[in-house]
Amino acid sequence: MDTYIDICRPLLATLPEETIHVDEYLYKHTYTQMGGAADLFLTPQTYDEAQRILQFAAKYGVPVTLLGKGSNVIVKDGGIRGITLSLKNFNQMTVSGTDMVAQAGAMIIAASRTARDASLSGLEFACGIPGTVGGALYMNAGAYGGQISDVLQSVRVLTPTGEEKMLYRDEFAFAYRKSVFSEKHYIALEATFSLAHGDVEAIQKKMDELTIARETKQPLEYPSCGSVFKRPPGMFAGKLIQDSGLQGTRIGGAEVSTKHAGFIVNVDRATATDYMNLVRHVQQTVKEKFAVDLETEVITIGEDAPN
Repeated sequence: MDTYIDICRPLLATLPEETIHVDEYLYKHTYTQMGGAADLFLTPQTYDEAQRILQFAAKYGVPVTLLGKGSNVIVKDGGIRGITLSLKNFNQMTVSGTDMVAQAGAMIIAASRTARDASLSGLEFACGIPGTVGGALYMNAGAYGGQISDVLQSVRVLTPTGEEKMLYRDEFAFAYRKSVFSEKHYIALEATFSLAHGDVEAIQKKMDELTIARETKQPLEYPSCGSVFKRPPGMFAGKLIQDSGLQGTRIGGAEVSTKHAGFIVNVDRATATDYMNLVRHVQQTVKEKFAVDLETEVITIGEDAPN
């Protein structure tokens, strides 16, 4: 029986060698520093290459998994079958007037700094979000009172079958940690943000304030995927976990942070299995104590490790 690598050989022959990585361990590409191997980890350098990959995969039934910087994702220990697509080479940004175009692989932190340097206000909230522009669109990322939907104007995307489209504000379908990009599995290539003229010093001051707030409240000294759980209506997940006495609880190398209960950190070579077992333990305990179902914000992908 042909493997996905065998099926993809005609595609691989058309791609630059440096964009092809076989049996690539994904712990190298996630903030949690966990994850098994991808059959094929492809890093296209052009939009045409990305489109060709998706068209081939759709035609021959090869699954495609998009992975950004892995800041809000858990890759299971069994890895990912088929193609894992990384847009890390799409990282350019340009400014024209009050509009900024950022490619999907650019870090959203870098986008906030580019906006600041151009005296543009509106992305200050993103100065500490450790993900890509594409990931921020996918999750409608937000922090400290701002979110992507506030400033997003248009997005150039590829559909799962490789069709190129432009989407505009009335098509984004943003909700709390949801969007048309996640619902329809669109792959963003680049986004245009509509910002406002501002004072560089005032913008920097706001960014400094948010950075201090983040550094003092979040366990940045350990690998993690950020906030694990969505905020329940009228409540805070971290407070529920704290009041359940779960801070410091550890399974394997994964621990509920003693600094911020909403984070689960990798303190000692945790596996994805450790992490997910601790997530379930937290959910079960909070359910028993407060009758609240905690829904995960973090995205889980891949397969369990074979027994």
